[in-house]
Amino acid sequence: MLRKRYLIPAGAPLILLVCHLITALDVPLDLLEGLQQPPTLTHQSPKDYIVDPRENIVIQCEAKGKPTPSFSWTRNGTHFDIDKDARVTMKPNSGTLVIDITGGKVEAYEGVYQCTVRNEHGTAVSNNIIIRQSRSPLWSKERVDPILIQEGNSLILECRPPAGLPPPIIFWMDNYFQRLKQSERVSQGLNGDLYFSNVKTEDTRNDYICYARFNHTQTIQQKQPISVKVLSMDAINETIAAFLNDTEFYSDSPAGERRPTFMIPKGRTSNKLVLRGHVLKLECIAEGLPTPEIHWRKESGELPSKRTFHENFQKTLKIIDVTEADAGLYRCVAKNSLGSIHHIINVTVMASPYWITEPKNLVLAPKETGVLICRANGIPDPSITWLMNGIPIENSPKDLSRKVDGDSIIFSDVQTGSSAVYQCNVSNEFGYLLANAFLNVLAEPPRILTPANQMYQVITNNRALLDCAFFGAPIPKINWFKDDQTSILDGDPYVIHDNGTLEIHVAQKDNNGKYTCIAMNDLGKAENRVQLEVKDPTRIIKQPEYRVVQVAGKVIFECKVKHDPTFTPTIMWLKNNEELPDDERFIVGEDSLTIGEVAEIDEGTYTCIANTSLDKDSASAELTVVAATPTPAIIYDRTDPSTDLELTDESERSIHLTWTPGFDHNSVIEKYIVEYEDGLHEPGVWHYLTEVPGTKSSAHLELSPHVLYSFRVISVNEVGRSQPSYPSRQYQTAPAAPDENPSKVEGAGNEPDNLVITWQTLTGIQSNGPGLQYKVHWRQKDVDDDWTSVTVANVSKYIVSGTQTFVPYEIKVQALNDLGIAPEPSVVVGYSGEDLPMAAPGNVRVRVENSTLAEVHWEPVSPKSVRGHLKGYKIYYWKEGSVFKRSRRHVEKKILTFSGDKTHGKLPGLEPFSLYKLNVRVFNGKGEGPPSPDEQFETPEGVPNAPAFLKILNPMLDSLTLEWGAPSHRNGLLTGYTLKYQPINNTHELGPLVKIIIPANETNWTLKNLNYSTRYKFYLNAQTSKGPGNIITEEAVTIMDEAMASRQVDIATQGWFIGLMCAIALLILVLLIFCFIKRNKGGKYPVKEKEDAHPDPEIQPMKDDDGTFGEYSDTEDHKPLKGSRTPSNGTVKKEDSDDSLVDYGEGGDGQFNEDGSFIGQYSGKKEKEPAEGNESSEAPSPVNAMNSFV
Repeated sequence: MLRKRYLIPAGAPLILLVCHLITALDVPLDLLEGLQQPPTLTHQSPKDYIVDPRENIVIQCEAKGKPTPSFSWTRNGTHFDIDKDARVTMKPNSGTLVIDITGGKVEAYEGVYQCTVRNEHGTAVSNNIIIRQSRSPLWSKERVDPILIQEGNSLILECRPPAGLPPPIIFWMDNYFQRLKQSERVSQGLNGDLYFSNVKTEDTRNDYICYARFNHTQTIQQKQPISVKVLSMDAINETIAAFLNDTEFYSDSPAGERRPTFMIPKGRTSNKLVLRGHVLKLECIAEGLPTPEIHWRKESGELPSKRTFHENFQKTLKIIDVTEADAGLYRCVAKNSLGSIHHIINVTVMASPYWITEPKNLVLAPKETGVLICRANGIPDPSITWLMNGIPIENSPKDLSRKVDGDSIIFSDVQTGSSAVYQCNVSNEFGYLLANAFLNVLAEPPRILTPANQMYQVITNNRALLDCAFFGAPIPKINWFKDDQTSILDGDPYVIHDNGTLEIHVAQKDNNGKYTCIAMNDLGKAENRVQLEVKDPTRIIKQPEYRVVQVAGKVIFECKVKHDPTFTPTIMWLKNNEELPDDERFIVGEDSLTIGEVAEIDEGTYTCIANTSLDKDSASAELTVVAATPTPAIIYDRTDPSTDLELTDESERSIHLTWTPGFDHNSVIEKYIVEYEDGLHEPGVWHYLTEVPGTKSSAHLELSPHVLYSFRVISVNEVGRSQPSYPSRQYQTAPAAPDENPSKVEGAGNEPDNLVITWQTLTGIQSNGPGLQYKVHWRQKDVDDDWTSVTVANVSKYIVSGTQTFVPYEIKVQALNDLGIAPEPSVVVGYSGEDLPMAAPGNVRVRVENSTLAEVHWEPVSPKSVRGHLKGYKIYYWKEGSVFKRSRRHVEKKILTFSGDKTHGKLPGLEPFSLYKLNVRVFNGKGEGPPSPDEQFETPEGVPNAPAFLKILNPMLDSLTLEWGAPSHRNGLLTGYTLKYQPINNTHELGPLVKIIIPANETNWTLKNLNYSTRYKFYLNAQTSKGPGNIITEEAVTIMDEAMASRQVDIATQGWFIGLMCAIALLILVLLIFCFIKRNKGGKYPVKEKEDAHPDPEIQPMKDDDGTFGEYSDTEDHKPLKGSRTPSNGTVKKEDSDDSLVDYGEGGDGQFNEDGSFIGQYSGKKEKEPAEGNESSEAPSPVNAMNSFV
């Protein structure tokens, strides 16, 4: 009977069972019955095994081999007879020891253990496993005297915890179990002591408590609280007498500002030894006032950016995964405003042995050759020792086929019976490595491991892989044949892999058939037959199409599938990539989907998926629902409330509710909504429970324990919801254990050393009974720790203190009440609190794109040094000044933020020809990390701004002088100024334009040979090598001819002119008095009659020869003068005046004489002149005033 095996189109992994003879070969003992093999260790306990005294000791030793190996142990170098100790047992078919310490002492079983595994083909040995008991000794009793210290002095609070195994974790807290806040001034050293660079009065407190946490025993020990009182100089005189008898007083002299000195380490130099692959921590803590800052550098090279972290406010330099290159001199510098001090640490890197080439098991056939290689390195160089079956090789029986050559054993012309297990021990003063590798000499005919007569199926044009797993010694040769052919399959389209698998790159129908795999070596041959079927692909040939349908209409989506005739595909429909609603309106046919009584909620994307055992195809279409065509109006209304609510079939978790529907008011009831009230937990509050179709008048209700239920029903039709029915009678369910656990469980610290676990509490109905509590569990992820738990009530969060910074934790919160606990909760992963990032982005580069834009690139910060969720990067940049002149004013730094893991960003809005600096910082949820080194760049030249001002000085008959200020932003080196000017005639037309190039060092220029009494317009702009800048304009008038000016003066001094002016003024005064009198009498002027004849005064133009003023009477006080052309509503409309003064001169800035004549000499529009400019227009002379009246 052929067994089918489907070939998925994606490439399947090839299982390598046979390889070159001198490489590792794992003999498949589970597949080859009777195949012999020396023992191989598969699992053993770590070399240094610290055990919990509360638990049994389990020393692991697992191995495989054939025949099944036996196990024995030594302890402290001598045989350990487990049969003589009733507390010691060995697991069946295993060498693992279990030592029951119930009622006994762990100390009795401490020592060095080694496991030996034997069978008739060799002996393997384990590492030396050192068993030690974890210890958490109590703090010795001591009297801690209060400390009285002067403000500004340094202080060390010693912790000195008891020595434990392994060493404890040290932290400082107060009486309320809150971590003491640390800073650049106050911090904990690596030895656990608390260092104050200088003390402040705010440091006064009586609860400085050092805690030691012993992780193995899950215990915490605490030192006696330390009391510290910090006194200012004024307070010392008042309090020193009271403290002198029973306190220790530090420093009796004023503590002023001082240079830094190191509190730790002492002296100017020190030495540090670290092992390769370990973590190097260097520490410098300094005292001084102001508080010193610490900086680190390596004297003989750069610090490895991706492995270096600064901790404890820069006081600790940490390098992970230490390599030999990390050896050298490290300098820490402490600096404040009064000076600096440094300390040199000489770091030496040593290395316990580590593998370069670990020996691998060797399987050879008789008369073959092979090599075992054991190659390792270390500092100092390790020595290599070979053993055979646990005995030094020099003491083993001689074997001519074996030759030891340093780190290698060479086997040649091996014979049956030469099988053995060889041990390679590599050691130096810092550790050792022990590896077992066997030589197994086998003479085995070929065997095919793949099951016979397998059926492989694959889709056309996909890859086919036919397995032929084999074993044999010597390694067999593999050949494949198809059907009854005698030729070997080799070459396109066939590929035979080393593990015997036959691959057909692109399978076609003509590849169908039976295939034979033959394995041959000197001892025989084996063969296996398999069959390949190449199938047609599955395709949707009639796809669903876009449809638009009215509400309450019907829609059909087609989905016709073509497939291989030997397959029966399954058709699945999805709506918006989810299962179809459980609604009888949706009918899935053989090749279609029908939706009846379409509603608006049916809009969406419908997908047809055709699946077979080998492949699938899919197609999608959109459905749009529109409003139905309106019908003749019918009176509709909401349904009347339901009545006669009745409860039946009562049980602990369910009940049946029936009711009588109310009148539907010509609108069919679509559904009923059932609500409930919980009289125990939330009386008066109604909650949604379920809903049923409008065709039903009953509902089976699922209930919760420990609830006093009342039910009501709401009917829903097209118009809306009805009023609720009257409530049913009450029904109370019995209490039970919780069915569910809190939701929205999250873990996120708000401090670097804590984890805040929050959850959404259960409601009263979810509690299922009285006494609701929550059991909070947590443990560090990816660490073999037990769960820690605490039970709380009436809260929705719990804070775990003393955590590491930003490490993942597994968290679960379980509900319980007086009747039991909820099911096992799901585990979520949260993170302890973030801390500021420790590293700055590296390799910051700036590429200037133009004079106002630059692009910045940087290398991202490693995830470990972010110490939190990466939020993004910030670029701080500022202008130092122009390229040739540094700015002395305060530099305003600008910030651009780039979210996420971006490694580049652009800086817009830069000033041309400027010197900028920038640095890049990474930030997380806690804040920003240190800045990268400042990068400096220059922007190229741009075009300048307009000159700062332009003034006209000393206008003469035919000349004038222009003075200007240099541009406020030159944006480069000025190459000169361009001055253009042109005259303006009496009709406001512009004359010919004259252009002058002026050197860059000039700020004034005199123009000569101008026309007298002429207005000129001037245009001035600066320029750089990049081009001209913005233009500033100004206008001025040259003075008149002297003869004309004298004639004007003569006319103005004539008596007849003065008399005429006085007469005109008297006439105006008489007219004003006359108007005032007429207004008070209420009379009307003749013009009023004209207005009555023409009711629309706005269309009556004021004639120039009309010598009268606009008329108004006392009954129309607010009517405007006729000549003003103002609408009767008192507003001025812009479109009502065709010749508004706004259209002349400088907009609304024109000026009038008393008679209304315009002062300006021309009416052309022009740019507004600067305030400091020379606004020169001809002054009104007496002659001009005269002309305005003529």
